[in-house]
Amino acid sequence: MMSLLVVAAIVVAVALGYKTKINIGLFAIAFAYLIGCYGMGLSPSDVISLWPLKIFFIIFSVCLFYSFATVNGTLEKLAEHLIYRCRSMPQLLPFAVFFTATTISAMGAGYYTVLAFMAPITLLLCERTGMSLITGGMAVNYGALSGANFVSSQSGIIFRGLMANAGIPENEAFINAAAIFASTLVIPLAVISVLVFLTGHGKAMKASAYAVAVPTPLNREQTITLWLTLAMMVIVLAAPVAQIVFPANSTVSFINSKMDIGLIASLFSVIALLLKLGDERKAMASVPWGTLIMICGVGMLISVAIKAGTIGLLASWMGNSIAPIMVPIVFGVVAAFMSLFSSTLGVVTPALFPLVPPLATALGLDPMILFVAIVVGAQATSISPFSSGGSLILGSCVTEQSRSSLFQQLLFRAAPLGFVAALVFNAVLTFL
Repeated sequence: MMSLLVVAAIVVAVALGYKTKINIGLFAIAFAYLIGCYGMGLSPSDVISLWPLKIFFIIFSVCLFYSFATVNGTLEKLAEHLIYRCRSMPQLLPFAVFFTATTISAMGAGYYTVLAFMAPITLLLCERTGMSLITGGMAVNYGALSGANFVSSQSGIIFRGLMANAGIPENEAFINAAAIFASTLVIPLAVISVLVFLTGHGKAMKASAYAVAVPTPLNREQTITLWLTLAMMVIVLAAPVAQIVFPANSTVSFINSKMDIGLIASLFSVIALLLKLGDERKAMASVPWGTLIMICGVGMLISVAIKAGTIGLLASWMGNSIAPIMVPIVFGVVAAFMSLFSSTLGVVTPALFPLVPPLATALGLDPMILFVAIVVGAQATSISPFSSGGSLILGSCVTEQSRSSLFQQLLFRAAPLGFVAALVFNAVLTFL
């Protein structure tokens, strides 16, 4: 009975957040308190302790450091330079947009930030070059998603934290996150290649080079910020990779044990402030507080569900009701439909990741396949006009006519195409 109540609470929290536009995390915190204290007999301190402090600290620290690159214009300037260098190859423009969005997002801008300044540029390029809106929209959306999934970027860090909370060892979580990034890099490239080379989208582009202004060079603050960002990415990645390559080396193990991306990012934030690379108040304001509250609030409610035995019951039901070989595909489909109306980071992955370890153990599956299937499925439908990604792209349209046309293309072509591509990928991953 209590498990059903917790599941109902999660569904109601998502529905209320979607309907009222109030942060889902706030509803989740309220339900965690009511169910935890009055339904399960937990003390208020017990409920408060369910707040995922480590995930909160890591996301806050990393986003604070990366926000300097947003505040002082480093990421926007870098995007201009990367697009400019591809001006003479119109047919490869979708790939240029994709890799530019991926690069900027991987450097810490995050999904929404990249879409905010890359979507208008992309739609303008569509108008000038003959690139179709659906091709441009998918390139910028999935590029921003793929880059954010990088192991040291915003989504990748969240995935690693959620896996660790679910009981996955740190090194395995790193490898699983790398697999998620690789998967969400390969699928869009395959889809864009089909659109460009096997349909009329590529032929429709003009053969001549398009006009684009020469971007100005990076200033002192932007240059230093770029080098600092690259340095942090190298430091964060070097230790776990070395641990995987040299698992028996005591020195490598010692260094890796002292590495924490949240603490490293905090150190680099201090360096950025001492070098006056950006305004502290603006950088602090750029931290995605709403996303933090949503992830941690839902995390509290999921923790209540774990204490109530809900996760174990769901895992047992799926294990008994679904053929093992179909579980990754089912996970992907469920994640895709959940993502139509809720956040991948704030709702879908916090709700589904805890199911993975018990299911993988019971059915003899590789947890990596399940984690990849969930994220691939959830992000497949993120370009729907009802999701935050699709709505940001629509908001970048200059005219109402182009917005109306793009709405239909995103809903009836882009989202189904992304869903089918994810379904095929998960099926291939499962059977191979």
